[in-house]
Amino acid sequence: MSNTNSPAAGHLDLCYENDPDLLPVAEARRRIEAHTPRIVERELLPLGAALNRVLAEDVPAPFDVPGHTNSAVDGYALAGRDLPTDGETQLRVAGQAFAGKPYSGTLAAGQCVHIMTGAVMPESTDTVVMHEHVQLCSAGGDACIRIAAGHRAGQNVRAAGEDLQSGSLALARGTRLLPAELGLLASMGMARVPVIRKPKVAFFSTGDELRSCGEPLRSGDVYDSNRYTLHAMLERLNVEIEDLGVIRDQPQAVHEALVEAASRADLVLTTGGVSAGEADYVKRTLMELGQVGFWKIAIRPGRPLAFGRLGDSVFFGLPGNPVAVMVTFYQFVQGALAHMLGENNTRPLPLLEAPCVEPLRKKSGRTEYYRAILSRNAQGQLQVRPTGKTGSGLLHTMSDANCFIVLEENSTSLEPGAVVKVQPFFGLI
Repeated sequence: MSNTNSPAAGHLDLCYENDPDLLPVAEARRRIEAHTPRIVERELLPLGAALNRVLAEDVPAPFDVPGHTNSAVDGYALAGRDLPTDGETQLRVAGQAFAGKPYSGTLAAGQCVHIMTGAVMPESTDTVVMHEHVQLCSAGGDACIRIAAGHRAGQNVRAAGEDLQSGSLALARGTRLLPAELGLLASMGMARVPVIRKPKVAFFSTGDELRSCGEPLRSGDVYDSNRYTLHAMLERLNVEIEDLGVIRDQPQAVHEALVEAASRADLVLTTGGVSAGEADYVKRTLMELGQVGFWKIAIRPGRPLAFGRLGDSVFFGLPGNPVAVMVTFYQFVQGALAHMLGENNTRPLPLLEAPCVEPLRKKSGRTEYYRAILSRNAQGQLQVRPTGKTGSGLLHTMSDANCFIVLEENSTSLEPGAVVKVQPFFGLI
C-alpha cells in the first residue's frame, strides 16, 4: 500500500459536503480486502473447542456417511417387489433389526423384518413401510402384517453415502465452524480439527474528555462507551482482544500507543482522532508511522474513517461518535477480520426488502445506514421503520433497533411505503 491516495495537508480543512475525496463504500471495501493480509498460522483443536473458529484446510470425507444403508423410520423392511399394486398383501415378520443390532438372517419372498430407525437394512430388502401404515395380524401362529396399495419401492430408506461419499469434499478451507459443521465433522469421527489461529486485535479510545466507568465526571467529561461496545462486538467474533484503555489527546501519547498496539496485534482499532480537528492526532500519527489508504468514506454515519497499515498490522481509525463506531465496525472491520481468517464469505449478508412506513430524507452521493425496527404488520407482512432521531451520538437508537435500512449511494429521499433494503442485526453476529 502506498500513500498515493492519502490527502495532502491542505485537504485537512475541507468540509465533507460535496468532498471529492470521499470514497464510495464499495471501493472502500475493495481496498480493505486488497490490503488486508491472510493469517497463515494454524492450530489443532479438540472438536468441542472449535465452535466459531475458521477451518484451516479442506476436509474430505474419510468414508461414506452414513456408512450403511439404513431405515429412516420405525417400520417394516421388505423387498419393493412384494408391495401390492392394488388391494393389499400379507407378509410374515421374520425377525427384528435395531440400530447397532442388525438382522443377520436371509429373507424369503413374502417375508419382512420389524426395523427401527437407523438400523441396517437386511439383505434383499430395499423398502420400509412405517408402523402407522400396516395392520398387525397372525397366520399359523406367526406374526404377520397387512399392507395396502399406495407405497413406493425404495421409500423411507437412507442410502450409504447419501450425506457424504468417501473422498468427497465435506467442508472447505475457510468455513466458519458453527453447530452444523461441528456435527458434520463429528459424523466423520474427527476428534481434532485444524483451524486458523485467532486474530489479535488491540484497541484504544482517544480524548481528554473521556472517563472510564466508575471514575467521577468533571465539567465537560463523558464516559467512554466506545471501548465497551468494541469489546462486545469483538468478543462475539471470537478474536484475541487487548484493550489499551483511554489515550490522552497528546501527540506523544498517541504515538506510543499506536507503536505498542502494532507490536501486539494483527489489527489495530482506535476511536476518535481521525477528523480534521486540531487535536485529532491519530490520523496524523498514522501518516508518520505507517501508510494511510484512505480516511473519508461517502457514508452516514461514519464519514471520518481512516484505514491503513502500521508495519505488519492493519489499522482502522473509527469515528468518535458511538453510533458511527458501530456502523463502521459492522460494515468494514468485521469484513476485514473475516478476510484475514480466509473465510469463504467475507461480504455483508444479502439484504432483505421491506416497505418503510415513514418518509426518509436522503442526499445522493453517499450510502446511509438508518437505525430501524423490522417487524410484521397486522397482515403478517414485513415492514420497517426508523427508530427516530439520526444523530450519530444517540446510542439508544442502536439499542432500540434490530436492523439497518440501507440507502445506497445513488438513492434520494423516499416517501412512506417505498420498498427499502434492510440489513438485520442478527446477520452481523
